[in-house]
Amino acid sequence: MATLLHPPSIPGYSFDQAPDLTKPAERERLSTSAIKAFVKIAEKWDLNEAQARGLLGGIASSTYHAWRTQPEGKKLDQDALMRISLVIGIYKALNIYFGKPWADRWVTLANRGPMFSGNAPVEYMLRQGQPGMMQVRRMLDSWRGGR
Repeated sequence: MATLLHPPSIPGYSFDQAPDLTKPAERERLSTSAIKAFVKIAEKWDLNEAQARGLLGGIASSTYHAWRTQPEGKKLDQDALMRISLVIGIYKALNIYFGKPWADRWVTLANRGPMFSGNAPVEYMLRQGQPGMMQVRRMLDSWRGGR
């Protein structure tokens, strides 16, 4: 007999549906925390500015610095929020699968896997854009059992 799982009840957070990123208010609500999370992950992965900006879709250097220094009050577009979501998912999967310190190094290390052909995963994601980020995320999720 199958058991119906009920999502946890946490005030202010709904587990029953994904955020609607077409709504400006929803993007504004998520943007500050998304920027802060991305900046921390970029630092842990030791990404240079060009790599960080590339993962965000090639934003301008001035925009990236404004986001880093004053994330409050920014409203990201759907693409930027999706990219940050993928980075957070990759970060989480790496930390579950590898643990420290490999989780933070894996993205920038040369990788002989067929997807990367001897390049670092970050280079693959920069070259392939959002679809490449999704592929890396799916691969890592499969490694850790799809959780």
